[in-house]
Amino acid sequence: MAQPKRRWSKERTHLRRSTWKLENKNLSECPHCHEAVEPHKVCKNCGYYNGKEVVKVEEKA
Repeated sequence: MAQPKRRWSKERTHLRRSTWKLENKNLSECPHCHEAVEPHKVCKNCGYYNGKEVVKVEEKA
């Protein structure tokens, strides 16, 4: 396997790593309960996905 000829400078390493940042999640609105939900996931609040109840969610007392 090929080996690098020279060591990368610290500046070059920092420039390469400068794009490693967290991004905000894309959230959409649940059509059933209007809570913020990740796309293509079951709503944690009401348990609905694609207009159908997939998971039964117990209500908090």
